[in-house]
Amino acid sequence: MYILQCSDGSYYTGSTKDLKIRLEQHQNGIGANHTAKRLPVVLLYYEEFQRIDEAFYREKQVQGWSRNKKEALIENNYSDLEKFSECQNESHHKNGFGSAQPPG
Repeated sequence: MYILQCSDGSYYTGSTKDLKIRLEQHQNGIGANHTAKRLPVVLLYYEEFQRIDEAFYREKQVQGWSRNKKEALIENNYSDLEKFSECQNESHHKNGFGSAQPPG
């Protein structure tokens, strides 16, 4: 599983069996539509897995993360990663889940 930064500053998260070949594909505009339109790309982060299905699962997990949470992962900033993992929406706090006291 890997995270690229595109020329426009956006992130692209993917998975592959061969990272070197996949990076070459991205740089040559044949990796993905998102990256092909935003060249060049830079590899910021990667994780290795024994099985491709595990890498694909992790890719889908990270794709759903906020930009802040991805940046915390890229920077190995585990305190921010934990902070950005907490629910931040208003309804969560309004219903009492953001405090130490149970709702009701």
